[in-house]
Parts: sequence; structure tokens; C-alpha cells
Amino acid sequence: MTAQEFLEAFSAQVGVPAPDAQEFEALLEVAALAAHSSERLAAPLACWMGGASGMPAAALLAAAKAVAAGAEAG
Repeated sequence: MTAQEFLEAFSAQVGVPAPDAQEFEALLEVAALAAHSSERLAAPLACWMGGASGMPAAALLAAAKAVAAGAEAG
């Protein structure tokens, strides 16, 4: 099963649309920032929190960049 196939099937199970190409890239970057700015386990949990927030992927990416910049500064 490819990632796209999994996401399409998962979206049907949870009742939300699968991310479009821009959302997909933004969410992958959110996960990467979370994992590389702290511990790897932060990535899936940050994505879950982002989904629970209802914020658009672009806003989540901006928030993750702000947190990562703070981690680098201090």
C-alpha cells in the first residue's frame, strides 16, 4: 500500500478529506520540524495536535517554524 492509498483509505475511515499536495508538503515539514527540533516522538503528536486544532496546514507550519526557531535560539 502506498502512502497515498493509506491516506485515502484513512480519510474515508475518519471522515475527513485527505490532504491536497500543498497540505501534504506543509504537514511533512511540520513533522520534520517537530522531530528535528526535539525528539522524534514529537512529530506524530504535533500533527495530531494540529489536526485537533482545526488550523489550516499553512498556519500549522508557521507555528512549527516559530517553535523550532525558539528551540534553536535557546
